[in-house]
Amino acid sequence: MQRVTVCLLSVVLALLLGASATAQRRAAERAIPAKDRLVIVISLDGFPAWTFTDPTLPTPTLQRLARTGAVAEAMTTSNPTVTWPNHTTLVTGVPPEKHGVLFNGILLRGGLKDPPKVEPWRDKAEMVRVPTVYDLAYKAGLTTAQVDWVAIQNPGTITWEFAERPNLNGVIEKEMVAEGLVTEAEVRDFNRNNPAWRDQVWTNAAIHISKKHKPNLLLFHLLNLDSVHHRYGPKTSAGYTAQAYIDTRVKELVAALESAKLLDRTTLLIVSDHGFKAAKRTIKANAALRQMGLLQVEGSKVTGDAYVIPEGGTAMAYVLDPTQRQRLLPQMKTAFLALEGVARVLEPAEFHSFGLPTPEENNQMADLVLVAKEGYSFNGAAVGDPVVDIGEGMSMGNHGYLSTDPQMNAMFIAWGYGIRPGQRLGTISNLDVAPTIATLLGLKLEGVSGKPLSALLQLSGASQ
Repeated sequence: MQRVTVCLLSVVLALLLGASATAQRRAAERAIPAKDRLVIVISLDGFPAWTFTDPTLPTPTLQRLARTGAVAEAMTTSNPTVTWPNHTTLVTGVPPEKHGVLFNGILLRGGLKDPPKVEPWRDKAEMVRVPTVYDLAYKAGLTTAQVDWVAIQNPGTITWEFAERPNLNGVIEKEMVAEGLVTEAEVRDFNRNNPAWRDQVWTNAAIHISKKHKPNLLLFHLLNLDSVHHRYGPKTSAGYTAQAYIDTRVKELVAALESAKLLDRTTLLIVSDHGFKAAKRTIKANAALRQMGLLQVEGSKVTGDAYVIPEGGTAMAYVLDPTQRQRLLPQMKTAFLALEGVARVLEPAEFHSFGLPTPEENNQMADLVLVAKEGYSFNGAAVGDPVVDIGEGMSMGNHGYLSTDPQMNAMFIAWGYGIRPGQRLGTISNLDVAPTIATLLGLKLEGVSGKPLSALLQLSGASQ
């Protein structure tokens, strides 16, 4: 019986999407005012573009949206190819060298012998150095919302939210508790629960906000796929199952928008933040520093002259005392280049060519960037051998490799109001997403590196 029900739901959704392709054209013709439009950006964390070309991928909803909407062959990402920097690029239209987000948080430097650390829970104003598209929309009098977006704490320009760390006193949390969509205990203990469950609650929150509040812009981030790809790697049984699961979350949102009669004025932009690739060996660069005598470990306390923060396929290397840079950097570069699995070591003169700032421009930036060879990744451990096989409990899948690696390319689908059905794009840049969002809302995002994806837009007669 359950199997029949699932099949019927799939058939119904297929009919809805097919019918809505016609609705898209009609909606464009009748020019919906910007104040009545809904633009929903759905970020599927860790969904590689290269996996979407697999005809056996169990993602029927995404495939239908791609067929009846617009789809890119691939979307290039920003360095470092990790979650927070790329989500910030998606809403600013500029690379990390300009928007300033280089980690999944903000780097805080310690003393002259103390390693830096990455702190995620800081206000958006401390992290993001340029205006965002949601700032622009809010200041234009439009309503904005976010569900599990990142680098967005206390922005002052989000109307409704259900955050990565939900708040029992929040407006949306209270509404959802009152409607039986989540309990107070579940909100209180939210981050103790597994990522798949959290994705379901975040989906419920996105549906609730869309139906009840109808925001002009909703930023919606799903996380479970990234967690599974890290643990087991892409193109594994676990990875395929996680992609099927995330497809179901998108199907639920589309069906809810249809039932609420919102689909004909909604634009869906379905993106990912980075790709993924498997590794078999991991490089513990801090263990190498320890062997060089530049790092000391006593119990849980780590001190030294240098430290490395891993970002998957790359790693950020720091000299902790700025007065020692001239002496230590040549020594460190030589040692890292001799280390198994290290392909190259980037110096500040090369950073701009990779969309990264220099340490003088952003004091979070490293003195050197280490790049892993194929089949290797970086690990933050400071004990044991510097290079080991990836074993139980380690990340079998990684991102963070240079954005020039095709496996780091992200996916992109556009569907709904203002989108030309049937458009097939080649490779685009994630710098283009924010100005495209702005155009769909009748706005213009100034001072950005990207540009609106005009080939897929159908807004010529729309009221701006």
